[in-house]
Amino acid sequence: MMKNSHKESSFNRRTFVKSSLIGGISISFLPFFASCEQETLSYDLALDTPTKLFDGKRCWTHPRAGIVPGLGTNGNPKVVMTMNNLDLAGSDVFYGMFELFTNNLSKNWSAPKELKSLAPRFEIINNIERPVALSDFWPKWHAASKTLLGTGHTVAYTPDWKVTNPRPRHTGYATYDVQTKKWNDWQKLEMYDNDKFFNSGAGCVQRYDLEDGNILLPIYFSPKGKNARVTICKCAFDGKKLTYLSHGTELNINDKTRGLGEPSLTKFKDNYFLTMRNDKKGFVSRSQDGLHFEDYHPWTFDDGTELGSYNTQQHWLTHSEALFLVYTRKGANNDHVFRHRAPLFMAEVDPERLCVIRATEQILVPERGARLGNFGVTDISADESWVTVSEWMQPEGVEKYGSDGSVFVAKVKWTKKNNLFSKT
Repeated sequence: MMKNSHKESSFNRRTFVKSSLIGGISISFLPFFASCEQETLSYDLALDTPTKLFDGKRCWTHPRAGIVPGLGTNGNPKVVMTMNNLDLAGSDVFYGMFELFTNNLSKNWSAPKELKSLAPRFEIINNIERPVALSDFWPKWHAASKTLLGTGHTVAYTPDWKVTNPRPRHTGYATYDVQTKKWNDWQKLEMYDNDKFFNSGAGCVQRYDLEDGNILLPIYFSPKGKNARVTICKCAFDGKKLTYLSHGTELNINDKTRGLGEPSLTKFKDNYFLTMRNDKKGFVSRSQDGLHFEDYHPWTFDDGTELGSYNTQQHWLTHSEALFLVYTRKGANNDHVFRHRAPLFMAEVDPERLCVIRATEQILVPERGARLGNFGVTDISADESWVTVSEWMQPEGVEKYGSDGSVFVAKVKWTKKNNLFSKT
């Protein structure tokens, strides 16, 4: 394993080591200096490819993983990854959800298996029978109820499987049965105002679970005639049913974009942090209680220049010693990539200034033509966190740069334990 312990002499910050990660074989190392006063926190990086799919008609999307503590071998967690099957002939056409798992921390994976309990359903909408799929799903272990709970949103198609607006959208969720090792049928979160939240959901969002078992679930919604806005729903969860309790600040942007979407939430030290997607740029905000947020502002580097992440999601990777952002951006010799959604980067966040520290930027997953904007982050243990992503093989021709529909697991192996991790 290649290591580098170089330190910036003038600023005493982490050094950016640009690595070339290919398949499941290349590994890089990046030292981390949280501040001039703290001990060094370093981590190793490794990249695995558990599966791939690209036959000109289909590919995998939205691969995200959750753990079931102790269900793997030698006391390790079982890691369950879900992902959608994308029809490349259309736009966001998801015909089904699949699962694969590993019991030995990615040394071996099962073959992808279709999940009938998470399959699309047919519903009567405005007197027309239409297919409704669950997508943008994210499983996460809920420690208080000892349940693997996944959340996402629904996509209501026309009878011929086209995406159209306006359409109803709901937060969809499902639980994993540890005894049968199967997912239970997906359900919809009931909101208090069906008109206001006619088009709302938790697609691709990163939630935060409170110690009392309640959940802070980010959603985005589009009131009729207005662009999308973001809020945090406080929900109760008893291991089976997810129940809306209240929601906080409604963050919105009044311009000609589609609004704010795909919010992700974390807590670091004494504050909560929220990152949001927008057509033109990503935004960040801060809160003391996880519900009520300050005014948001665009993501920038610490030198004041804009980060360049736009029209796609960003997510958090949170260690007890430091806060990181995972993202894609412009300016990485990637103008040929759809919306500059590759490579996939990780960098430390300055929680006071709410900016990304440029010198800490690290490539997690390389750019091979296909976009990598739809990904997930999973805390596997106190020693290891994973970022999971697939090569989205649209538009046609991205394969000429080397992409082949691979699903990647980027492992971040901490050299100092993450004291935020809880498996109980």
